[in-house]
Amino acid sequence: MNAQFTVNRKTPAYWRVTFHNPPINLLDPDTIYELLTLMDRFETDPELKVVVFDSADPDYFIAHYDMARAGEAQKTPSASDLPAWIDFTTRLAKSSVVSIAEIRGRARGIGSEFALACDMRFASREKAVFGQPEVAVGVVPGGGGNEMLARLAGRARALEIVLGADDYDAGTAERYGWINRALPDAELTGFVDTLAHRIASFDSRTLSEAKRLLNRAELPDAPELIESRTAFLSLAVTESTRETLTKAIAQGLGRAGGFELELGARLGRLDHSG
Repeated sequence: MNAQFTVNRKTPAYWRVTFHNPPINLLDPDTIYELLTLMDRFETDPELKVVVFDSADPDYFIAHYDMARAGEAQKTPSASDLPAWIDFTTRLAKSSVVSIAEIRGRARGIGSEFALACDMRFASREKAVFGQPEVAVGVVPGGGGNEMLARLAGRARALEIVLGADDYDAGTAERYGWINRALPDAELTGFVDTLAHRIASFDSRTLSEAKRLLNRAELPDAPELIESRTAFLSLAVTESTRETLTKAIAQGLGRAGGFELELGARLGRLDHSG
C-alpha cells in the first residue's frame, strides 16, 4: 500500500501516478521505498506501456530531499547491488514502460533528478520551477543531475545550473534541454494525456525495442551515478555543510513558506562564510 502515491489506471496500458507528501512534497526514504515497490509493479504488469508522474501540490512537484532524514538507513523491498535511488532511476530508464513527468511547481535537487530519470518531461510554463541547489548548501547533486544535465544541456549550461545553484523557469529549462517542452498551464495535462494515450496505442514490443535502442546514446552508467552519490555523502558530513544547513533550516528550509518558494534566491543571499 502506497501512502505517498496514488495510482490512477486511466487504461490498462496507461497509468497516472500522483505524488502527495505534505506540506511541500519533500522526497524522503519512504518515498524511495514506495517508488521501488511501484517499479516492481511496472515491471511485472504485462499490459502497462506508459506511466505519467504528476503532483497533487500545484506549488511543488518534488521540492527536494528531506535533509532532516538524510542520515536514515534506506529500507528496500528487495535486495539490489545498487543504492536504492540509483536502483530506481536506472530501472525506470531501462524499463520497457515509457515514463513521462508532468511538472507543475518546484522540481529542485532530487525533484529535478526524478524528472531527469523519466523518459520525457513536460512542464507548466507559468508554474514550473527547476533547480539544482546542492552546491549552495555545501554538497553536489548526487542522484543523477550531474550526469543527465551534462548530456541534455551540455557541459557549459550544466556548469551554470549546478555551480550557480539558482532557480530556472520552464521557458529557460526548455531552451536548455532540461525538459522536452514548456506548455501553457491550461494545456499541459491535455497535451500529456494525448501523447500518453497515443504511445499506449502502439505495439508494446516495438515501443520497448525503440526505447532500448535510443537508450544507447544518453544513459549514464551505474559507476558514474555512484561516484556522484559518494561525493554527495562525503560533503554532507563536513562541518561547513552542517553549518550552512543549520542556517538554511533556521530560515525555513524544508518548511512551507517563502524560503522554500524562493529557494534559489534565498540560498544566494544566505551567509556561507561559516
